[in-house]
Amino acid sequence: MFWIPIDRKRDIPFVRQIYIQIRTQILRGDLPAGERLPSTRQLSNELQVSRNVILEAYEQLIAEGYIEARQGSGTYVAEGTYLQQVHNVKCDTGFQDDASTGAEKDMINFRSGIPDLRLFPRKTWAKLSYDVCHDISHNILSYGNPEGRPELRHALSRYLVKSRGVHCQPHQLVITSGATQALTLVAKLVLSAGDKVILEDPITNDIQTIFSSPGSLLHPIPVDEYGMRTELIAPDINPKCIFVTPSHQFPLGSTLPIQRRIQLIQYARATGCYIVEDDYDSEFRYEGSPISSLQGLDPDHVIYIGSFSKILSPALRLGYLILPPRLIEQCRKLKWFSDLHTPSLEQIILGRFIEEGYLERHILKMKKVYKKRRDHLVDILINHFSHEVRVFGHSTGLHLIAEFKDKIFTEELLKKILHAGVHVYPVEDHTIQKGKHQNRIILGYGHLCEEDIEEGIRRLNMCLS
Repeated sequence: MFWIPIDRKRDIPFVRQIYIQIRTQILRGDLPAGERLPSTRQLSNELQVSRNVILEAYEQLIAEGYIEARQGSGTYVAEGTYLQQVHNVKCDTGFQDDASTGAEKDMINFRSGIPDLRLFPRKTWAKLSYDVCHDISHNILSYGNPEGRPELRHALSRYLVKSRGVHCQPHQLVITSGATQALTLVAKLVLSAGDKVILEDPITNDIQTIFSSPGSLLHPIPVDEYGMRTELIAPDINPKCIFVTPSHQFPLGSTLPIQRRIQLIQYARATGCYIVEDDYDSEFRYEGSPISSLQGLDPDHVIYIGSFSKILSPALRLGYLILPPRLIEQCRKLKWFSDLHTPSLEQIILGRFIEEGYLERHILKMKKVYKKRRDHLVDILINHFSHEVRVFGHSTGLHLIAEFKDKIFTEELLKKILHAGVHVYPVEDHTIQKGKHQNRIILGYGHLCEEDIEEGIRRLNMCLS
């Protein structure tokens, strides 16, 4: 007889509990090869469970090779089933996500790029979801094309021509699972080991990682209040691509003027490289209309990237690429081998959301909300820090830059601020050439109410005083 503890209060079926117990004893050698197991009738009596439960557990163990039934003799542990235990990993069933702890709940997080998800148009999205699920053919539930659903690509092309000055046809679009996948596809599409990439400095670490992953070499170009300093691009670099965020540079928030856009295009034409335009935060421009896209000036040399993470919700995982014609087919192949295609139902829902005018109305509504929060944040910063702070990069988007006089955001100071219940993000973390932005922090405000903004800056002031 061997001991098999059964917990009758657990929601794990008896079959599974018995199977796991016998399997574990065999793997660690407590039941050695050749050991005869109790009959199913005997074990069912000992454990006070149905014999069918024991039969099912034994059948599973036989199917996986742990035990073997010998006709007229019984059931035995099979040869070769002992596995030496190197370590014992325990599953902590009491694990609690950090976000649910009291300390995290009290944290005021000035993370950039987060929309106010409380204002996501749930009712409209739910209605469209219901309609789509009832209207579509069952064929749409099968595998789709890597470039995405035609409904969304047609709706997007029309919307982008009107709102962003993009020049494209639906066949030039590839729907992706967010901007990160779009950027990864571009890196695979145009880069190989040893190739050179020109990019802005500072720029998010994710971009640096994605564009250096093929073994390519990064050539950082400094950013000022007007974006990438195109006059500093050496004529002999001969890059494969140039990465820019011209509408609202991340993190400094500058907008690239037409003169520098033209310089980039002329450089791309002369060297035969591509410009990768990440149209980051472009919709939420608070002074005038959104800046027209760089892609609209030269569709043959610009790869355009957009997503709906900032406009609607990061959880949708919907983005897109607009490609020059010669790159379309190869990008579709890369997308196919990446994940076959982006989920179809969400694409169709978003297509209807755009076509029926809901997207434009949502953007208009959110611009008013975000502008009010931005203005409040600027006012609070000036009230607390007066001439000690310079605010810039706030004409567009969901974040701004605060530059502090005679302050260096060291690791110790950042820990002090975090301990006070405020999370801020130093620009220096995103730099390639270090030491030039140590007195600047990124303050995201899209997801924060005015009370949280005010309290967060009050706590920050206490730490910097």
